[in-house]
Amino acid sequence: MHQAYERAQSTFRYFWREMAWERRRIIPALNLACVKAPFSDGDQAEGHPDDFEVEHMWISEVDFDGRNVSGTLLNVPNNLKSIAQGDAVTLPLEQISDWMYAIAGEVYGAYTVNLMRSRMSPRERMSHDSAWGLDFGDPTKIRLVPEPKQGKGLLKSWFGKRSAETDEHPMSENMAVSLVAEIEKDKSILTSQDDQGWTVLHHEALAGSAPTVKVLLDAGADPKALTRDGRTALELARSLGWENVVSLLLRR
Repeated sequence: MHQAYERAQSTFRYFWREMAWERRRIIPALNLACVKAPFSDGDQAEGHPDDFEVEHMWISEVDFDGRNVSGTLLNVPNNLKSIAQGDAVTLPLEQISDWMYAIAGEVYGAYTVNLMRSRMSPRERMSHDSAWGLDFGDPTKIRLVPEPKQGKGLLKSWFGKRSAETDEHPMSENMAVSLVAEIEKDKSILTSQDDQGWTVLHHEALAGSAPTVKVLLDAGADPKALTRDGRTALELARSLGWENVVSLLLRR
């Protein structure tokens, strides 16, 4: 199970990339998107982990700032008293134990879920998936992003003949073209900041979007601009291991 936790943490960037683009879609595409994390009634930092009962539960409405994952507790705790369903929670990325999202009924990620499914009989897996109303696929082959060869309908229109884990997200490439036109009309796009001091470049770097990052840099976006807590776009790209974006920013 600990290996499942580690794999989920190391691939979280694919979850966040899809979440970042979901926020821009006029018509939502994700059937669900959530992250799992451990919770207890005690401060585990002050004692041995075995001193406290731990429940791993799912978080919805997920946000990520390059360091911490936040959202709303989706589950009802079995025994814990210090937290309840619907509570707002925040924890470091290093503490998550799983993530999953679903598009067109197909689940991506779900490392711990698929570990449990791998121990089920085919009939039990079918019953499990039916209860969720989702297709979790082969439990020994974790899906990270939609594969073009499997795409039909909506998925095919997004991914065409390309894009697995090492490719750019197709929405990133499509957005790059329209972003050029938007900047030509309004240069303030390059310098506008949200209430946390993030520019568009910061957001695009964390989402791993090399095509849009390049457009922004070519148009004059400042790669040294700092968020309110003092982080650059380069630091944000590095936080999730987006080497394609890191390379672009290092050349500026």
